[in-house]
Amino acid sequence: MSSGSNKPVRSEHSLGLIQGTAAYLIWGLLPLYFLFLPQISAFEFVAVRIVFSLIFCMLLLLATKQIRLFISMFRDGKTVGRLGLASVLIAVNWTLYAFAILTGHVLEASLGYFINPIVAIVLGVIVLKEKLSRLQWLSLAVAALAVIVLTVGLGRVPWISLGLAFSFGFYGLVKNQVGKSGTALGALTMETLLLTPVSLIFLGWTMFHGTSVFTSVDVPTFALLAISGIITAVPLLLFGGAARRLPLSTLGSLQFLAPIMQFILGLLVFGESMPAERWIGFALVWVAVVLIVLDMVRTPRVGPGPEPKKVS
Repeated sequence: MSSGSNKPVRSEHSLGLIQGTAAYLIWGLLPLYFLFLPQISAFEFVAVRIVFSLIFCMLLLLATKQIRLFISMFRDGKTVGRLGLASVLIAVNWTLYAFAILTGHVLEASLGYFINPIVAIVLGVIVLKEKLSRLQWLSLAVAALAVIVLTVGLGRVPWISLGLAFSFGFYGLVKNQVGKSGTALGALTMETLLLTPVSLIFLGWTMFHGTSVFTSVDVPTFALLAISGIITAVPLLLFGGAARRLPLSTLGSLQFLAPIMQFILGLLVFGESMPAERWIGFALVWVAVVLIVLDMVRTPRVGPGPEPKKVS
């Protein structure tokens, strides 16, 4: 029979696995949500997403009695400044992701999130002066070759993929510097709050010129748009719980669930083409990803993961 002291540890780990898997499953299935949206631009969708995310986060703050803790975050000017930068980076990431899905580039979006861990390694070397293992160096070389192959095959630089990877990579770096100031919910609320004034101005401008989706929206469509706040906040909070309960190696392996699902949806649901050069490019990226996972498994960390970071 297991000792009583071991049971809570197993329960915490199991809960972390459930939370992490649920978060990445939601992010992986997110492209399906866009199929039900009305005709809307990426900029307007992101503005709507920000406003409804703020409303949902404020309701959660009230429900969990974290309002005072959230207000106390404003006393730390450095934290507010860093979260302001994080909010700009995540807005860029959300806009690129929405543009990719709405214009039929789901595969490029999935590629961006496959590349993201590699970008995180590059930023760790350049900004944090981290040293790389041989497997990490090899993964970087393979990933660079993949980008070259995809650039030649597409006839252009895969800027959507690189933009998603780098915007999210820098977002994670800034969030790491914020550390544990406040809570994951408080940080997300702060980010959406800082973006809300610009979002409201943009939505007001589109309504004034009669180009807003809200000029002819019905109740079901309004509800569908309002859900964007929930699908933004819920996976982030689930991820935050998983990051506190799982080793970094486990959390790092789970993150590939989302781009794998997006890749499958791009092929089977959105019907995007995969010429030979794109298959080669993706295959090279997958090799780089496998090398990273092997490196994480070979040198696991036993502590909790990093502060929660967002995937679109």
